[in-house]
Amino acid sequence: MAGRSRQPQGPPPPPVVARVRIRYAKRGRLRFSSHRDLARGFERALRRAEVPMAYSAGFSPHPRISYVGAAPTGAASEAEYLEIGLIEPVDLAELRTALDAALPAGFDIVEAVPAGPGSLAERIEASRWRIELPGVTTEALAAAVFRLLAANQALVTRMTKAGQREVDVRPAVVALRVSQSGKDPGRAIMNAVVRQVVPAVRPEDILTALRDVGGLVSTEAAPAVATRLAQGPLDDNGAVGDPLAADRAPQSS
Repeated sequence: MAGRSRQPQGPPPPPVVARVRIRYAKRGRLRFSSHRDLARGFERALRRAEVPMAYSAGFSPHPRISYVGAAPTGAASEAEYLEIGLIEPVDLAELRTALDAALPAGFDIVEAVPAGPGSLAERIEASRWRIELPGVTTEALAAAVFRLLAANQALVTRMTKAGQREVDVRPAVVALRVSQSGKDPGRAIMNAVVRQVVPAVRPEDILTALRDVGGLVSTEAAPAVATRLAQGPLDDNGAVGDPLAADRAPQSS
């Protein structure tokens, strides 16, 4: 009948009875995959591994998956996180093994723990990155880092969903430390601790600021290689903690 709202047919989906938080890595060639491609691949792996997923209600049910702070396309990561909702409890060691077997090489399950109280997203306050810069000496990088950290602001222009906008990189930068690759003296390495802000400040934004504000110049056309080593809570000393630590702790009865 015209004017009557449509209702999905059939019973509502089973409720979520267990939630699991997963740490996974994005390695090798998979660093060039977009988050959307990785999400589709993960959903296929869940089906192949026959994981008892919970689904949303409505005309287009979706598996109950929440992604947290996905790394940008082109960056590798050892610390990506997601949470899944299940309609029945599972053995977490078997879950990890089954998913690893169903996922492509480079999309690797590092850990799976039962979800504790609270929101996982609220524990993600900062990321720690390792960025390799070919064609840059440690001396040149250290000088550029010094100038960037001394600046009150570091505006970079980037493309967002709303179009081009200026982003001030400086407030998000907690620490930048420079070292040298033992194999290649012309390849400097920078470890960066970056606060989680909106919009997110990415490694490429920091590199742009190092060029524009710090005057950094590379003698090679090869791109920098960024790998996220950690993301989680930020302590008073500027260290990035483990967001799953509270979930591993024994829960009081």
